Amino acid sequence: MPERLFVCTPSKLAAYEDCPRRYRYSYVDRPAPAKGPAWAHNSLGASVHTALRSWYALSPDKRQPEVLVRLLRATWVSEGYRDGEQERAAFARALAWLEHYIGGLDPLDEPVGVERVVAVKTATLALSGRVDRIDRRGDELVIVDYKTGRAGLSDDDARGSRALALYAYSAERVFRRRCRRVELHHLPTETVSAHEHTEESLARHLSRAEAAARDIVAAERAVADGDDPDQAFPTAPGSLCSWCDFRRTCPAGAEAPTREPWAGVLRDG
Repeated sequence: MPERLFVCTPSKLAAYEDCPRRYRYSYVDRPAPAKGPAWAHNSLGASVHTALRSWYALSPDKRQPEVLVRLLRATWVSEGYRDGEQERAAFARALAWLEHYIGGLDPLDEPVGVERVVAVKTATLALSGRVDRIDRRGDELVIVDYKTGRAGLSDDDARGSRALALYAYSAERVFRRRCRRVELHHLPTETVSAHEHTEESLARHLSRAEAAARDIVAAERAVADGDDPDQAFPTAPGSLCSWCDFRRTCPAGAEAPTREPWAGVLRDG
């Protein structure tokens, strides 16, 4: 019998590559360990993403700056903030980001997709993912990913993003149109980081994704055969431990410095 395809998203693969133990807590253990409190920076990012989706859902004649307050308020996620004052400051900051960002957009432009799911099958993977935006520029497609984190981004970040490369690979096959350019739109700094992939660079990203999938399958089989889950899915201690949803469950994470749920939105870090 042929091997079953490994069903995954780029974020699922990234969870394993960042820390196999976090992958196990998220996708293998049932019931899954309890997560920590919601992160304010995740709430902020989700609110901005959904507001942009709502903006594109409007008819072009209604895509005006004055609607942004209503759209952001309707999609606002309030979890994780220290108090009402911090939340109000974050709302004002997010609104300013959106106003500056759509100021550079043509409301008449219709993307090929907004939060569009693209999917593809390979010899190993059944891969799918949700893309923030897919633009058509000339005869080609462009993958656009919104970012709201404090840290600025570079073209190297766009080049090295496995998720963006897999989105481009999938979109090219779904729409049967060349898709090689990927962009990170960082709203806080109003910058765009971009990379133009080649067929070879996309193939390298895909090969690494398939290798990660094989490692995951091997680890899951080892656990099913009776091996110690902690050995099959080891920890990868590092700076990300402080931000992990499972820090309180993981012994390595418990040793990491504690981060308050709102730490990611503090301007002074």
